Parts: sequence; structure tokens; C-alpha cells
Amino acid sequence: MTPEIRTERLWLRGWREEDKLPYALLNSDPEVMRHFPSTLSRQQSDEMVESMVVAWERRGYGLWAVERLDTQAFVGFIGLSAPSWSEHPCVEVGWRLGRRHWGNGFAPEGARAALAFAFDQVELPDDEVVSFTTTKNLNSQRVMQKLGMRHDATRDFDHPLLPDWEEKRHVLYCIDRALWRAGRTA
Repeated sequence: MTPEIRTERLWLRGWREEDKLPYALLNSDPEVMRHFPSTLSRQQSDEMVESMVVAWERRGYGLWAVERLDTQAFVGFIGLSAPSWSEHPCVEVGWRLGRRHWGNGFAPEGARAALAFAFDQVELPDDEVVSFTTTKNLNSQRVMQKLGMRHDATRDFDHPLLPDWEEKRHVLYCIDRALWRAGRTA
């Protein structure tokens, strides 16, 4: 069972069958997927939802479906993942929100809740959480900075699953438990 978290404006919850259509619409939006190799088909999007549900069952953490508390509108996902392609085990905090929900501070609000869950409930490799994105995705990098994460240029990388993609270069941000606690008490 997926634990639920309510923030001031968001409900991070388990995935439902009725989330699949709005999630597929989000994944078919070229602007939302600008920093990914391509948009996703309905089938690819539905398969991603299924894999997110399985990740919760396997690991005890994952990516939540997110809805607004005021309108009950589906927003996208926010949460934690463990990239299977990484040579070094890590837990990543990430988000993907529908374009109409951008600019409201939802990504940092939900990601703060995900980080709190990570540092309270998850056994973390190296006692840290990472986040990464393409070098051109400045909006996501700003969210990482708002979370108190620090860019570690020594860990920037070319995405191993996308060797021929023009945006394969990724920046990596991280936050460890001590930095997280310091930011919460500052």
C-alpha cells in the first residue's frame, strides 16, 4: 500500500486507473517532454504507471500520483525512484507536472515532502538523495536549488541509455541528511 502525504496544497497518493488518461495526455505534450528524447504513446504512458505501482510494492518508496487539494485536478507525479541504469546505487527525487500546473511552486512543495519521506523512511545509499536533468532544463535545476540541493559537477554524466541523443549530458544535484536537516532548521 502506498503511503499518502498531504502538503499545504497537494495530495501525494497512490495511482488509480483514472489517472492513466490525464497522465498520458501530460506525456504526449511536447512542451512537458521537451527535455526527454520523445513524447510517450498512450501504451508507453500506461506501462509507466504500472511500473510506478510495482516500484512501491518492491521498494517501499516510489513516485506518487499528485492531485491538487483545492480542485482535485491530477497534476502529475512527484517522488522517489532508483534508476536501474546507474552504476552507483542511488535514490532520486523527481517530478513531472502537467503544463497548466507549472509556475505555482507545486514541484518544490511536493519534492520537499518526498525528501522528508526519504530521510525518514528510506534506507539511502550514501545517506543522500540525488536529482538530475539535462544541462538545458533550467526550470528543474531551479527546483533542485530551491530544495537546498547542491550541484556536484564532478558527478555530471552522459546518460548511458541515450548515447546518441543531443541532450545526453546531465547535471547531478544532491543533498545529504546533514544538509537536509540544516535547511529545515535554518
